[in-house]
Amino acid sequence: MTTFSDLLLASYHNCPDKVSLTVLLAGREDQPVTYRQMVEGAAVWTNTYEQQGVQPGEVVVLILQHGLELIFAYWGAILHGAIPSIMPFLTEKLQPDRYRADLSALVGITRPECIVTYREFEAEVRAALPEKSSVQRLIVSDDLVQGVNLDVKNVKGLQRSETDIVLLQHSSGTTGLQKGVALAHGAVLNQLESYSQALHINEKDVVVSWLPLYHDMGLIAGFLLPILKRIPLVLLSPFEWVRSPAKLMQAVSKYKGTLSWLPNFAYNFCAMKTRDRDLEGIDLSSWRAISNCSEPMRYESHRIFLDRFKTYGLQASALCTCYAMAENVFAVTQGGVDAEVMIDEIDRDAMQGRKIAVPASADAPSIKMMSTGRPIRNVKVKIVDENGSDLPDRQIGEVVLQSDSMLTEYYHRPDATEKALKDGWYFTGDYGYKVGEEVFVAGRKKEMIIVAGKNVYPMDLEELAMEVPGVHAGRVVAFGVYNEIAGTEDVVIVAEVDSTDQEERDVIGDAIRQTVTRGSAVALRHVYLVDAKWLIKTSSGKNARIANKEKYLQENSN
Repeated sequence: MTTFSDLLLASYHNCPDKVSLTVLLAGREDQPVTYRQMVEGAAVWTNTYEQQGVQPGEVVVLILQHGLELIFAYWGAILHGAIPSIMPFLTEKLQPDRYRADLSALVGITRPECIVTYREFEAEVRAALPEKSSVQRLIVSDDLVQGVNLDVKNVKGLQRSETDIVLLQHSSGTTGLQKGVALAHGAVLNQLESYSQALHINEKDVVVSWLPLYHDMGLIAGFLLPILKRIPLVLLSPFEWVRSPAKLMQAVSKYKGTLSWLPNFAYNFCAMKTRDRDLEGIDLSSWRAISNCSEPMRYESHRIFLDRFKTYGLQASALCTCYAMAENVFAVTQGGVDAEVMIDEIDRDAMQGRKIAVPASADAPSIKMMSTGRPIRNVKVKIVDENGSDLPDRQIGEVVLQSDSMLTEYYHRPDATEKALKDGWYFTGDYGYKVGEEVFVAGRKKEMIIVAGKNVYPMDLEELAMEVPGVHAGRVVAFGVYNEIAGTEDVVIVAEVDSTDQEERDVIGDAIRQTVTRGSAVALRHVYLVDAKWLIKTSSGKNARIANKEKYLQENSN
């Protein structure tokens, strides 16, 4: 039997002075943390949980900023046998009212016994708690129990089993954080082993990550994988990366980073926002696998990223792809490690009208699809129709999967669990297709726009709208609004622009209509231009399409 506590304490005993991770914070010296320091730092929190009466198997929600305190609090919960779940800290990027509603929803569904936060944030947390809250303890970070030695042979985490839940991942959804993905020790460790093989992890690897730990990509690939597999980790703050994306390149160069994961928008963001003066002396030749993950992948984003950084040693072969989700711990597929990522240029009208991914002809509108790669070991993927029947290659349907890394349940949500898990298969809610073993993902079923019988993928329209000068990159959202007179959906595009001049806005709006109509199967009429920071984003930075649709409808209800 092996658990997280077994692995962490094995590293503590066998290589206590090995640097597990290095934390980078602006204005401070880079801070290396050995496995000995990791366990000793976690022990302070383990003792605090013990004295506060937290029991093994109880959920501990962590609302802490990026840094050592969050890291030690997390591992302290693990060693105590509690179930940690990281919640985003309220920042200027999140809307306060929505954040409080999400926190209230999380507490109401998950019913944690304990919340950990800062003294200055305590009132905010208390205000968000439901009237009849399950939370028995609110621990603030300056109430820690100091000066107590940890008996590493008798920590309660060692009494947990492979089938016990080890952590909760709460999705950054658009309707409240209501689905906590409950994962068992065995499921996570199966994933780490399978994914390590897919990536060909070796003793020379170094993971460099700026990803927030409340997101599955950051938590699993950028935190648990390197720490539990003894791969050096260089951890940046996501907030500092947003302010200066060059910090990622500087860290890769300084620490000879080999592995990173990025959501698609980050490729464009890094290429556009990184200044030449911040890249002096930078060498990116050590980077061997940068996996595009967590949102629809774009060929153009890879090209822009490569063009920007190839003069600094970035190799085209380093650009990889991955299809991942919290419900499978993380990775479902991986592409680009063993062979170049497959690009499938398909007929646009056949995809949208007949749900078939037909190779494009020279004279027909087309879409370039990037393969997410092939399923990693112990993962099966198939495409099914609305009745759950298997579909052949190039037929678009729902992606379903089966593995030894799947969630135990949606925590305290038997309704959602029953809906998603059927006969041992997890129904992802994503549309996609296969070509041999290569898996292509087209978008979310619930976000699909149906226009006169045609399936329109919102991200395709958003990509076109972002080509228009004056439109903020990454600040466009497309959705459908049902038109009772027409009997079908109208497409609406909301775009953030800088200009406040109405004539300029009219020009931009017309350009969006023309560009989208010319580049898609949609005759776009409804464009809604808004000021900066109008759009609602999820905690992981994605456009919250459903929430933005609701906001649009409220503002245009008359």
